[in-house]
Amino acid sequence: MMDGPTWRVGCGCLLLLALVGFTRSEGTQSCEEVRKLFQWRLVGAAKGLPDSPRPGPDLQVCTSRKPTCCTRKMEERYQVAARQDVQQALQASSSTLKLLISRNAAALQETLETLIRQAENYTSILFCNTYRNMALEAAASVQEFFTDVGLYLFGADVNPEEFVNRFFDSLFPLVYNHLINPSVADSSLEYSECIRMARRDISPFGNIPQRVMGQMGRSLLPSRTFLQALNLGIEVINTTDHLHFSKECGRGLLRMQYCPHCQGLVLSKPCMGYCLNVVRGCLAHVAELDPHWHAYLRSLEELSDAMHGTYDIEHVLLNFHLLVNDAVMQAHLDGQKLSEQVNKMCGHPMRTPTQSPPCSFDGSKEKLGMKISARHGEETLANRRKEFINSLRLHRTFYGGLADRLCADDLAAAEGVPCWNGEDVANSYTQRVVGNGIKAQSGNPEVKVKGTDPVINQIIDKLKHVIQLLQGRSPKPDKWELPVGSGGGGVAEQVSGDCDDEDGCGGSGSGEVKRTLKVSDWMPDEMNLSDVKQIHQTDGGNPLDTTGAGCTAATASMTFPLMGAVMLLPGLW
Repeated sequence: MMDGPTWRVGCGCLLLLALVGFTRSEGTQSCEEVRKLFQWRLVGAAKGLPDSPRPGPDLQVCTSRKPTCCTRKMEERYQVAARQDVQQALQASSSTLKLLISRNAAALQETLETLIRQAENYTSILFCNTYRNMALEAAASVQEFFTDVGLYLFGADVNPEEFVNRFFDSLFPLVYNHLINPSVADSSLEYSECIRMARRDISPFGNIPQRVMGQMGRSLLPSRTFLQALNLGIEVINTTDHLHFSKECGRGLLRMQYCPHCQGLVLSKPCMGYCLNVVRGCLAHVAELDPHWHAYLRSLEELSDAMHGTYDIEHVLLNFHLLVNDAVMQAHLDGQKLSEQVNKMCGHPMRTPTQSPPCSFDGSKEKLGMKISARHGEETLANRRKEFINSLRLHRTFYGGLADRLCADDLAAAEGVPCWNGEDVANSYTQRVVGNGIKAQSGNPEVKVKGTDPVINQIIDKLKHVIQLLQGRSPKPDKWELPVGSGGGGVAEQVSGDCDDEDGCGGSGSGEVKRTLKVSDWMPDEMNLSDVKQIHQTDGGNPLDTTGAGCTAATASMTFPLMGAVMLLPGLW
């Protein structure tokens, strides 16, 4: 005895078969059902539509020896509808993949912006708590540096070597005036400019500027490339969502989807084999994307796996302030030698003693910008990126199986149901079914594929290019280095992957943030600098303040354009 659901399914199938048969038999006498569906589906006027079947010698595609319910104008409208139907099916099929990439591209950019603001706050707090009398003067350079970091990450044509050098160039006059010669605080702009220009010759910060350049190269460049690659993925999907179908394809889609209407078969669907031949012919050029799409996703995965240790942008940005502190301390400890070198190059300044302005950043802004809602420890940028890659891996064969998915999901009749074979309703499709791709279409009995598609070829070229970029950012150390000029002394470091002492990751006594700091972490007003070397000197006549009492840092306010115009949605990062 059948249960309720089985009985209902069985009755539904019988009803469908009955309707097909009824429509077929009625179609020989009346075109009423065809007229109704034409008006409903195509919002067409009832005027000029046949009331009953008649010969159709003017039809070009839906030709038949039998009388027809279609006119030439109906056939033209049906051809437009057939193209639209397949395009909508394409967009529905890609919607999950498109949303996955666009959400993560937008969320990655938002996370990077938060990281940049947080790193800027850490650096501002360092100056405010430890070098408070130079904090206000340093604020503009700190803000400019992190603005350049953001511009570079999000695709602007800025040079990391230049903005790293510019930051340390601007830092040296402040260190010289406030730490090396603290008894006088006011010098001419010309003298300060001379000190700034002298920085690259006398190397007051040792190899720390080169260390920063190396770390920035290994972390900023792969993140920039990763984000650019995600936006190319969105572009690929947008392109295939709005394909321009060939004339041959349009005729094949019309014959498959709406020619049965002309014979009164308004409820019939194409046989699976027939549907595969037509849609594989229409998407032959799109199927050529398959190996390149597969390589693109694999390259994204390899790059994501490589972004750890000193390749991890979280680690580098959130520990930048510690390298700045090391640089300032090194210049201070070499103060006597540096003073002699500056005097030789720039002479002795004419200065007047002044009182340096106190640190007076707006604490309310600092708290607003840095106190972000807490998240669980596993929600690091690397882990969220890994979750995204795992989800993306499910779509590796998206373009290779696209035609099959369209037919199986919506376009073709279910197995065992009478179906349209291009000429009539039958139990099956008897022609040879071809494979996917251009080469397989030579024997396609339904659609002739000619030439190449320049739009698809252009997308393939872009994929090849970004694959080369992604693979060029492989875990080989020399691939990550930024070109380093002569400034700052020393040569760019070469590393083999993970963080070590030479990368400024530990052993310097700077209290490095060894854990991967969550984007949601926030730094309190009194930053823990217990491990920072204490400098028992006076700064402009005032003791150096390492307590941070009454001093807070300004929150960076930066907005960067969203790459690729992707939609910002909450969620995955």
